Amino acid sequence: MSLVETKSLIHSVCKKTGRDPASVTLVAVSKFQPMEKIRLLLDQGQRVFGENRVQEAAEKFPPLREEYKDIELHFIGHLQTNKVREAVRIFDVIETVDSVRLAKEINNEMDKQKRSLSCFIQVNTGGEEQKGGVSTDKLGELFRFCREQTTLHIDGLMCIPPVHEIPDLHFALLHKLAGELSLKKLSMGMSTDFDAAIRYGATHLRIGTAIFGDRDN
Repeated sequence: MSLVETKSLIHSVCKKTGRDPASVTLVAVSKFQPMEKIRLLLDQGQRVFGENRVQEAAEKFPPLREEYKDIELHFIGHLQTNKVREAVRIFDVIETVDSVRLAKEINNEMDKQKRSLSCFIQVNTGGEEQKGGVSTDKLGELFRFCREQTTLHIDGLMCIPPVHEIPDLHFALLHKLAGELSLKKLSMGMSTDFDAAIRYGATHLRIGTAIFGDRDN
């Protein structure tokens, strides 16, 4: 599938579910993708990209931003505290805030760099030990900390459903949790399940394979 075909499918699903297509942002997941493929998408008008490795993004995107000033870069991977300074410098949105410690580090670094990034809290909706994200029962505590003791802009929630479970249940849960916190943005849905994510209110779709094809690694 191509970028044009993917956007067409998103538009179609939005229309069927009564959503305004403009309310859904396509985040092109460009991790491990070569510069020439990213540049091709840029030439087709795509401006929002997602990366899950700070160093890789630091190598690829600064030169691209010299040509395309309006790129919006989302961090969508597990963020180690020793990478926070570089992440705050490079990214525009951090989707994976999942602990008080990380929130503190991001907040301190934003103050130092005088930058204000949009942030999402990643929720581990499947309770998977090996996966990042705050547990559902600790979400409220982390959210209150961010709102009351930092200046972070928590704009939404993000989740990655377990691979072998029906994603609809996790999308529905994230939608419910966001409603309880009066958060409007939901980052959920990837190449294989973005239609379901749209039905449950996704505002940001993280799509890689459907646009770029299968990666070599």
